[in-house]
Amino acid sequence: MTKHPIRFGFQSGQQNVTWERMRDVWGKIDAWGYDSLWAFDHFYPIFTPDPAGPCMENWTLLSALSQHTRRARIGALVNSNTYRNPCLTAKMAATLDHVSGGRLNLGLGAGWYELEHRSFGIDFKTVRGRLEALDESCQIIKAMFTQDRTTVEGKHYHVVDAVCNPKPLQKPRVPLMIGGRGEKSLLKIVAKHADMWNTMHANPAEMKRLIEVIERHGDTVGRNTDEIEKTIMMPLCYKASKEREQMISGVVASMARITLEQARDRIMIGGKDECLDKIAQYAKVGVTHFIFSLRWPILVEEEFQAFAEEVIPAARRQ
Repeated sequence: MTKHPIRFGFQSGQQNVTWERMRDVWGKIDAWGYDSLWAFDHFYPIFTPDPAGPCMENWTLLSALSQHTRRARIGALVNSNTYRNPCLTAKMAATLDHVSGGRLNLGLGAGWYELEHRSFGIDFKTVRGRLEALDESCQIIKAMFTQDRTTVEGKHYHVVDAVCNPKPLQKPRVPLMIGGRGEKSLLKIVAKHADMWNTMHANPAEMKRLIEVIERHGDTVGRNTDEIEKTIMMPLCYKASKEREQMISGVVASMARITLEQARDRIMIGGKDECLDKIAQYAKVGVTHFIFSLRWPILVEEEFQAFAEEVIPAARRQ
């Protein structure tokens, strides 16, 4: 059985925030010892009444942020496969891997935000079409990273002798993170292609069930899915006031359509002991990478610093 270390990350999303603020926060979180830093891949703000608000483009932003961080791995959680041809994605990823000193994780998902597709004139496809295209893209991108020339005659992409030179700095290739939880098709793609898998709004029991689904798909496709690093995205609410706990719990409850009590099970919340217990519960079912996601402006930097100083060292010793 492959054993992954306990890791911690931060996903900020670049909506309704200035470049200067995002640059400074990423630099601090990198210095505090977090393992991964993630943007998102959207052209418009999400989960907000005003989709016309400010939102910086992902790949150019990551390239710039790579020059203001030193140790944490970087990526987007996750890139929408529909927005770019997979050969272009491979070229961009290989370039950013060099620019970042070999710190890129390539996140990829099927795509979901219909407004962006319609507004930008991008084919949204059916759900089945998006999943088929994601499967083909994973095949193409992995081949571009490792083969001299790539030819794939698929349903959605026709690639002939495509070259990616230079190859990524990381060997054998950039790790591929796939996000989502569709049990019939998406998790089968995870079992076939992913080095990392991410989902959100799932407590340890739900994560255990989903990981078992991935394992069954792995049996079908002939893959040991213990190789896949299982990650969970959730808010951080460390040593916060009762009012802040209720606010964060309310946001999660509304998004996941669950009760406030159920929402607490899906948040890194409370003091040191409660957080360490929650980390242990997730680790027991195979989740080892915790990515804390908060939208501006409700992010509190002091919580991230205190968690890094008080919880992360203890969690890594568990």
